[in-house]
Amino acid sequence: MRVAKMGLAVLAITALSLQLTLPSGAKETRIVAESSTTSAAEAECGKKAPDFTLPNTQGKNESLSDYAGKFVVLEWVNFGCPFVKKHYESSNMQKLQGAYTKKGVIWLSICSSAEGRQGNMSASDINKAIKDKNAHPTSYLIDRDGKVGKMYGAKATPHMYVIDNKGILVYKGAIDDKASVDQEDISGAKNYVKAALDEAMAGRKVSTASTKAYGCSVKYQQ
Repeated sequence: MRVAKMGLAVLAITALSLQLTLPSGAKETRIVAESSTTSAAEAECGKKAPDFTLPNTQGKNESLSDYAGKFVVLEWVNFGCPFVKKHYESSNMQKLQGAYTKKGVIWLSICSSAEGRQGNMSASDINKAIKDKNAHPTSYLIDRDGKVGKMYGAKATPHMYVIDNKGILVYKGAIDDKASVDQEDISGAKNYVKAALDEAMAGRKVSTASTKAYGCSVKYQQ
């Protein structure tokens, strides 16, 4: 009986650890780490990236297939998430966006936050935030019902995906190897997205195709 109780206690502690919140106390800033296990329904590295269609902040629909023949980055975003703030307030994300869109890469920021949850904003507020942050995505797409996020297995913000010019998903996971909210960690971090783009655009196999994403949980419909 004592062993059984100890086992239950361990399970309880584990469950609590999966719902760890940041010191700010915000209910919607739950930290997650992506499991390396891929659901059968999720997009897989080495296979064709699933097509999708979502509205942008100008009210027009865009499809992944619109960018056939291009390298594409998908960035799951939530401007209220401390991990996202780390990369935007330091301009790390904007520099990455700017550097690669200048090289012809399509950069699609996607928000899967449901109505009433952190990160969900009106199109006008999103456009203002993009301007205020001097962000450089090709488009910001709105996935309010979360179908595209779940199709890709997006679990965290930021959660990053790189698709090559043949439409193959060649990278998915974290932006870098420093799972923190500390901007000072950025300079010493290995940026997995940059590495994947540089290798894929040079015609080489991506050496690190999958990593564990870190950040706030994607705020899907409950």
